[in-house]
Amino acid sequence: MAQNRCRTAVALASSIAFVATSLGSAQAVSPDRDGIHKIRHVVVIFQENRSFDSYFGTYPGADGIPMRNDVPTVCVPDPRAHTCAKPYPDHADMQRGGPHNDVNSVADTDGGKMDGFIAQAEKNSRHACRDLTNPACTTSGTPDVMGYHTGSDIPNYWTYAHDFVLQDHMFESVHSWSFPSHLYLVSAWSARCVRENDPMSCTSAVDPPNRTRRNPTPFAWTDLTYLLDKYHVTWAWYLDHGAKGPGTRHGKQRHGTGKRVRKAAFKQPGVPPIWNVLPGFSDVAEDHQTANIQTQSAFFAAAKAGTLPAVSWLLPDNVDSEHPPALVSTGQSYVTRIINAVMRSPNWNSTAIFLTWDDWGGFYDHVVPPKVDALGYGIRVPAMVISPYAKMGYIDRQTLSFDAYLKFIEDDFLNGARLNPKTDGRRDSRPDVRENAQELGNLVNDFNFSQPPRRPVLLPIHPKTTLIGSRVPSN
Repeated sequence: MAQNRCRTAVALASSIAFVATSLGSAQAVSPDRDGIHKIRHVVVIFQENRSFDSYFGTYPGADGIPMRNDVPTVCVPDPRAHTCAKPYPDHADMQRGGPHNDVNSVADTDGGKMDGFIAQAEKNSRHACRDLTNPACTTSGTPDVMGYHTGSDIPNYWTYAHDFVLQDHMFESVHSWSFPSHLYLVSAWSARCVRENDPMSCTSAVDPPNRTRRNPTPFAWTDLTYLLDKYHVTWAWYLDHGAKGPGTRHGKQRHGTGKRVRKAAFKQPGVPPIWNVLPGFSDVAEDHQTANIQTQSAFFAAAKAGTLPAVSWLLPDNVDSEHPPALVSTGQSYVTRIINAVMRSPNWNSTAIFLTWDDWGGFYDHVVPPKVDALGYGIRVPAMVISPYAKMGYIDRQTLSFDAYLKFIEDDFLNGARLNPKTDGRRDSRPDVRENAQELGNLVNDFNFSQPPRRPVLLPIHPKTTLIGSRVPSN
C-alpha cells in the first residue's frame, strides 16, 4: 500500500502542484503565528551535498531548471571540451559531484552568471585525498555536476514534497562547505577565536580551526543550546553510528594511497568531526549538557516511547549522508527510516520535521544566492517541512536559510529570544543577528495550524527506483 501511495503521489505531482502552490501562496498572507506552539518537537535532519536543481530541478511548479518544451535553456561552459553542457537526467546512484569550498562557491556563481560548475569540477578532478569529505576532492572522470535526478530516482523525497511542503528558495547559510555550514546550523555563525573560551575574541571565518584532540572546544561563541538550557528546553544531538574522533584539518592531510584505501575510510561508521560540531562549542560543556550528545539508537527509542526532546538534530555518517560518493538510495532509505519513526511515534501530532542538505556539493543550480553579509548566503539546497500541520503540496518561495530553523525554534520555545549578544546573556562578537535578517522568511508560513493533524505518510524504506547501481544498504 505504501509503495502504491509513493508511486501515485509522484504521478499526481504534475497535475496538482501548481494549484497547491497557488493556494498555499494565498494562505501564507496571514500566517497563524500563535499556532506555532502546537509544535512541541522539532526534528532537523541534515543531509549532505546536493543542490536544489540536482534533486528538484524538474519538480512541477517549483523554481527549477529553466526549460522550454522540456529542454533546458541554460548551457554551462565546459573549458576542457571548448563547448557548453546543458543539465541532463542522471540516474546514477553514485555520483562524483564537484569541489565545494568558499572559492568554488564564488567561482560557481561567477558574479550571478551561475556558470562555473563544470570548470571547477574539471579543475579539481585529479585532486585525490585521503578524506573524501574534503571539499577539494573529486574523483576522476567526466564531471557529472550538470546531472539531475528525477522523481522516479528519489520517489520518497518527491512524495514528501507532494504531500507536505517543498521550499524552493532555501540557501545554505554560508557560501562554503560542510564544516562552516554545520556551525551555522546551531549558532548562526562561523568564526575563528583567537583566545580559547573567549567569545569576544572571535571573528567571521569561512574555514575556522576544527576540533582536535588538543583543542576539543575551539568554538567559543554562543550556540542555540545555551539559550535552550537557559529556558529549560530539552534538546539532543543524535549521531548516526556514533562519532569519529577529532582529527587534523583537511588542508594538512596527506594524500591517499589509492581509491580502495580512500573508500574504505569513507565507509567507516560514525559521524566525522567536520559534521559533529556541537561538542566543539565551549558553552555545551560549561552548561553540563554533553550528555545530550547521543547515538541515533537513542533517537529511535525516544520516538517509539513518545519522549522526543523539544529539539532534535540528526547527523548522518558518511554512508548514509548522500555526500558523493555515497549512494543516493542509501541516504533516502536512512531519511525515510527516521521520518517513519517520527510518524509512528506518539509525538507525531506535535512534531515538525525540517529536512535539508548542508551544501550544494558542486552540483549545478541556476538561482543566484542573495547576499545578506560577508559570509552568506550560499548556493541553493533542497529543503522540506513535514508535519501533521504542514500545508499539503505547498511550495514555499520565501527566501530562507538554516537561520530560519533557529528562528522557528526561538519563536516556539524561547519566547522569541535570539542569539543576540546584546540580549542573550552571553556576549560574543558576531557581526549581526542572522535570525533577524530582513531577507529571511518565516517557517510559520508553511503550516496551517487550524487544520486537524494530518495522518502519517509511511513510505517503504527501500522503494523501487530508476537509479542505476542501487543496492540495499546493509545498515
